[in-house]
Amino acid sequence: MKKGKRAKRIQEILNKLFPHPAIPLKHKDPYTLLIAVLLSARCTDARVNQITPKLFAKADTPEKMISLKPKEIEEIIRPCGLAPQKARAIWGLSKKLLEEQDGKVPRSFAELEDLPGVGHKTASVVMAQAFGKSAFPVDTHIHRCAKRWKLSSGKSVVQTENDLKKLFPKNSWKKLHLQIIYYARTYCPARGHKMDQCPICLET
Repeated sequence: MKKGKRAKRIQEILNKLFPHPAIPLKHKDPYTLLIAVLLSARCTDARVNQITPKLFAKADTPEKMISLKPKEIEEIIRPCGLAPQKARAIWGLSKKLLEEQDGKVPRSFAELEDLPGVGHKTASVVMAQAFGKSAFPVDTHIHRCAKRWKLSSGKSVVQTENDLKKLFPKNSWKKLHLQIIYYARTYCPARGHKMDQCPICLET
């Protein structure tokens, strides 16, 4: 099956299995989404969702966040891993938002990626899910599946993102990245993958 045809069939399967994928990270606005995505680095969404209510009860705006000390943030987010670095990033980006963005999360990749602790993937999630912009965030699940499904060489997440953007319609990227994440967790995990229980791998 040619790559373009394979991509179309994969999208059909994903639309059938996950027609309305919800954002897995609990949040109420662009700022809390930004913090939740930052915390999700090397941490499960389920764990992040256990921690963010405690953090946001104390600080759910940049103003409230910088009233905490980085050590206080660190204590709350410790179960998410990499707590010292993440705490410094959360405090630092909150301060920068107040100083340079009037406390608002910016709507451009350049300004988002200029914030402490915010890389391209985090910026892509915020751009897509908070602002509805055309972005295709690639995490480890999507990177793995794109390679398994022969949609990308899988040499780097940057290459995977570029390859997927060429294969799928721009207006589907926001939904598709969530669909692949849900599919990967349910049917196509990194370990214990069972081909006979994975509809996409069976077909492609």
